[in-house]
Amino acid sequence: MRRVARRLRLATRDRVARELERLLASDDGRRILHEVTRGFERAPDVSLPPLPWSHARDVAAPPATGRAPVFITARFRSGSTLLWHIFRQLPNATAYYEPHNARRWFDAARLERHVDPTHVGVTDYWREYAGMDDLAAWYRPTWPMRQLVMSASFPDPDMRAYLDALVARAPGRPVLQFNHVDFRLPWLQRHYPDARLIHLYRHPRDQWISSLGDPAQVPREVRGDDFRNLDHYYLLPWARDLSTQFPFLDPRHEPRPYRLFYYIWRLSHAIGVQHAHLSIDYDTLLAQPAATIAAVLQAAQWPGVDVAPLAALVTPPRESRWAAWAPAAWFDEHEAACEGVLAREVGRTWAPARAAALRA
Repeated sequence: MRRVARRLRLATRDRVARELERLLASDDGRRILHEVTRGFERAPDVSLPPLPWSHARDVAAPPATGRAPVFITARFRSGSTLLWHIFRQLPNATAYYEPHNARRWFDAARLERHVDPTHVGVTDYWREYAGMDDLAAWYRPTWPMRQLVMSASFPDPDMRAYLDALVARAPGRPVLQFNHVDFRLPWLQRHYPDARLIHLYRHPRDQWISSLGDPAQVPREVRGDDFRNLDHYYLLPWARDLSTQFPFLDPRHEPRPYRLFYYIWRLSHAIGVQHAHLSIDYDTLLAQPAATIAAVLQAAQWPGVDVAPLAALVTPPRESRWAAWAPAAWFDEHEAACEGVLAREVGRTWAPARAAALRA
């Protein structure tokens, strides 16, 4: 009887091993393995730069190919819709708005057809996706909030197929504007090595105020769960997801929303500067639209464009609103605390004049 039982155990173990081997050889299996072990995937290499305002970086461009896609990467409420709107005016461009957006622009039957009134001149976000309902086969609703860190080798065949379809089907040169790929840039660059990457960022205090909707409804010292219903742009879900690589982002241990926001802003900015062909400040785009748009088009290898009508799309900058919500000393205190944690955890120190530069 013991011999029979042993044989049964061995046969069962062999079957389980074969099934496990078959599963792990599949795309779904590799994705499941990455999801289960994602806490063990190391944080991306980040070299935190100083913040001389405004910061711009250009990288030597390879020869133009004409059809190489342009990827725009930016945080929420940083002016990325304006930059997308500018590209959308080019007659030979197909500009896709936020491909990972939970509103699923390709899904005509479920499409919500409202437009943010702060997006001046924009009447829709979805017309470039018309007739692409089949993208639902690849789209994953977890993309905006889960597995935000993707190394160059991360297996996501659905995202690859989804983006491949957008690029291939674009009647003009494809432009894809993202707000969810800050920590996925190594993956994008591996799979789309010819793409031109434009990084847009905004002053963190202005971006924070813009993300609050109505700042008067948000207490300055709001904490933890009390911020949940005020979180319009995934701050808490992003912090939870990124905490597997950056433990100081765990909302259970850091309940102050502005600090979580500043950490993510700082890391996102650093990775964007590290990987993009051009990094531009939103305030510079507003103050010097013609020169900034010309620099963007040059980095995108998009010659022969009259920038004057594009510059006319840019409205004059408004006064910063953050000082009405909290004094500079309040922001200075929280940012200095964050900078100390980042210096310790990320391993880089930088210029002590940072706070003064931010206020300039």
